[in-house]
Amino acid sequence: MPYRDLFARPGAKAFTAGNLIARLPMGMFSVSAVVMIAGSRGSYALAGAVTATGLAATALVAPWTARLVDRYGQARIAVPATLLACLGSIALVLCVRHGAPDWTLFAAYAATATTPNIGGMARARWARLLDGDPASLHTANAFEQAADELCFMLGPVLAAFLCGTLFPEAGTLLAVVLLLTGVLLFAAARGTEPPPAGAAARGTSPIRAPGIPPLLAVCVAVGTVFGAMEVVTLAFADARGQQTAAGLVLGLQAAGSCAAGLVYGRVRPGGPAETRYVRCIAAMAALLTLPLLAAALTGSLVVLAGALLIAGMATAPTMVTGMALVQQRTPEGRLNEGMTLAVTGLLGGIACGSAVGGWTAEHVSVTAGYGVPVAAAVTALALSPGIRRPVPLVASLR
Repeated sequence: MPYRDLFARPGAKAFTAGNLIARLPMGMFSVSAVVMIAGSRGSYALAGAVTATGLAATALVAPWTARLVDRYGQARIAVPATLLACLGSIALVLCVRHGAPDWTLFAAYAATATTPNIGGMARARWARLLDGDPASLHTANAFEQAADELCFMLGPVLAAFLCGTLFPEAGTLLAVVLLLTGVLLFAAARGTEPPPAGAAARGTSPIRAPGIPPLLAVCVAVGTVFGAMEVVTLAFADARGQQTAAGLVLGLQAAGSCAAGLVYGRVRPGGPAETRYVRCIAAMAALLTLPLLAAALTGSLVVLAGALLIAGMATAPTMVTGMALVQQRTPEGRLNEGMTLAVTGLLGGIACGSAVGGWTAEHVSVTAGYGVPVAAAVTALALSPGIRRPVPLVASLR
């Protein structure tokens, strides 16, 4: 299905505009925090630990926020949840700016955990608009993943530029403004909002649905790839006195994924999604050896950027296929919660990757840090056979 046909649907353009504005900060917050904290406190290990704590808090809180969204509606829950998260980001800026104790950084960043899953809410709207049209839904999911990658491509570049050329807190402050503006616009597009599930959202949690737990385990491993890659690349660029270029380098990885995602959305996938998912993860594991080799053999940021561009091409197909599996296996009325659980798994992995990657870069070597995402991808591949098609409960009792 051509992408232009997606936006011919009534209301699609309106919610997508707010969706994109609200998601751009997702690529800014962690980079801005790392640059801001490492610059003021002189420790990438501390910066990685703070961002890991915030992501871990989000991993715990996000499913509850998503459950409330399914039960009471997107606009009713997303706006106040976003306001609370924005206050947490502002508190982090104030703590860094005024030299508050280290523990306050952890507390402030953890307070951002109420940020709603905008991408999940957008996918829920597409599922409603395209109900009964799997091919169009595949294209919509590919577009949403490409949008994720576009935001993570532009976000780090913008954050690094603002923090490096204006002042260290500039990236976080702009991200707060964009997040709040985008969520308000998204919530105002009420025509495409799925109706609240009400009592239906009080049933069995998606985490107990057949086939969901192994998917979440793979998501954690994949998230570890992302978290480690980001922190290690920032440390790699800083070690060469090119910190302002770090956002651009990370953006190239997202660019590769964005391009691959758009192409993947135009291709009609063949075979079971479970088989495609395993193949995508295998490709990711293989391509992630390129940044490790570039760092070890050349030490050049330019060569590393090219390696990241190529390595990123396996990301979007992996994520699109994984999200499709989550949508297929999530109980009715719990779609936002199901997709948020997948994102929660990713965030939990990103938290681990940020902490391990930051520690490895600081205490072993930056080059060794690129071994962390490779190990995480191999772990995801080892776990992926567990995502085989679940057996329905009735069949299992026969």
